Amino acid sequence: MRTGAGSRRIVSLVPSLTEAVAVSEPGLLVGATDWCVHPAGLDVVRVGGTKNPDIAAIVALRPDLVVANEEENREPDLAALRAAGIMVLVTEVRDLDQAFGELERMLVTGCGLAVPRWLDEARDAWAAVPPPYGGRRRAVVPIWRRPWTVLGRDTFAGDLLARLGVRNVYGDRAERYPRIPLDELRASGADLVVLPDEPYRFTAEDGPEAFPGLPAALVDGRFLTWYGPSLAGAPAALRAALR
Repeated sequence: MRTGAGSRRIVSLVPSLTEAVAVSEPGLLVGATDWCVHPAGLDVVRVGGTKNPDIAAIVALRPDLVVANEEENREPDLAALRAAGIMVLVTEVRDLDQAFGELERMLVTGCGLAVPRWLDEARDAWAAVPPPYGGRRRAVVPIWRRPWTVLGRDTFAGDLLARLGVRNVYGDRAERYPRIPLDELRASGADLVVLPDEPYRFTAEDGPEAFPGLPAALVDGRFLTWYGPSLAGAPAALRAALR
């Protein structure tokens, strides 16, 4: 699948980008964060967290490229890598179309690969999603509690939900991830609460009880927030969870 000449050594600081590189060409990746758990059995050097990577460990791996994200990673860490002479490719993903474009840029331009089959399959899967019909459901989408934090404007997860007929109640807030008191969430007029299992791990026993009388959809955060190979199965998985 490689289109560029010579070998490349890639370090990924984003779990979804790690999966994208590893699935596209096994062996290209030499380092990833402690949070990079897909694909299963990934055997690479671990370089700390997304917010606190071990810069010295990354430099020691002599990567040709570090892939990162403007939201998940901190600019001072990326600046330190650049100062060490390492090329850093930073993605920005705020909606599905941008995710597809950034994945292709990373894999083709950054890694020297051909467009992988899974990326075409993901595009096809989302293109087959019919436009929402009838009234859209209004949802609150918490991503954290203590304090309660929800999806606001301009988010990738919010765009996926909108394509599936779910309107984010707080999608017009100025903040991308506003902190909203629980009493206000309960009085928001939502007819659904969507509870992903990351970054906060909401479960059937931890989350729905805070919204008595409101239907709760527990969703796999990998399908709602990751941009990578999971996008191919995301429409079916999310629709099943949102029923």
